[in-house]
Amino acid sequence: MVNIPVITISEKTLSQAFETALVALYNKGARFKTQYDKPGDPMSLDCTLNLTIEEPEAEPMIHMAFPGGIEQLKEYVLELKGYKDHWVKNMNDPEDTRWEYTYHGRLQHYGVWMEGVDGKQVETGPFKVDQVEAVIAKLSDQPFTRQAQMITWMPNLDVECYDPPCLQSLWYRIMEDEEGVYWLNCNIRFRSNDAWGASFMNMFGFIQFNKEVIAAEVAKRTGKTVRLGRLNWQADSYHIYGKDIEQAREMLFDRIDSMSLEERTYNFSDAFIREMYDSAEPGILEKIRNYDAERQSGS
Repeated sequence: MVNIPVITISEKTLSQAFETALVALYNKGARFKTQYDKPGDPMSLDCTLNLTIEEPEAEPMIHMAFPGGIEQLKEYVLELKGYKDHWVKNMNDPEDTRWEYTYHGRLQHYGVWMEGVDGKQVETGPFKVDQVEAVIAKLSDQPFTRQAQMITWMPNLDVECYDPPCLQSLWYRIMEDEEGVYWLNCNIRFRSNDAWGASFMNMFGFIQFNKEVIAAEVAKRTGKTVRLGRLNWQADSYHIYGKDIEQAREMLFDRIDSMSLEERTYNFSDAFIREMYDSAEPGILEKIRNYDAERQSGS
């Protein structure tokens, strides 16, 4: 094989899109080594993916096979809203092992990073751009604009970064139906997307981000009803790490023929799922506060 497979998927719901994309990768993906392999790890399965979720909020949304819990979905959504932006490292401290960036930090504070000055963490960089505000303003002013885009890649940092951002860009445009309802369409591009370990959480998180941050604010400014149109998910490298293939086989691939889709999924609107999701926030905020207190105390 000399060409990386290109897989194209279109499904109505998030859960079905997640499953169909994984099955296609399992059956058609190419074998690759990765720079993160440990000795003895099998090679990964990899492809380039173009996936469309036609109705991002349609049920069933939640797939039981994603390796995480409902509480982790809530925590990731809060992270995408900026609740962990201060968890980034001091870039001039080689002993600081925290994150080099957050996605929200790159989107809302593009152009800056954190350095230590006189014992304090301060922002530094040539400029700071709030891309979230810029996108909302453009869509509110001209919903048909082709310029409503956000990016994460900062070459001055990321060319030499050990783990640079996987998310690369988000692009938005609005369609208006005959009843005057706005439909927020979105393209999201990842350079690298862990199909098993992260992609479901990524997709779910950005669906909520688009609904609760972008669509909600456009609706507030325009007085329009704004709903989520299709989400196009593009991944240059959509992969299952070799170490995860057996778990994916046991949790998903070997069960598809013996279980119905209803048995493999949940409705996000189900009362017990919403209760777990909504009630997780206080504990997550406490976790963040405890982490912050430990950092401040130096423990």
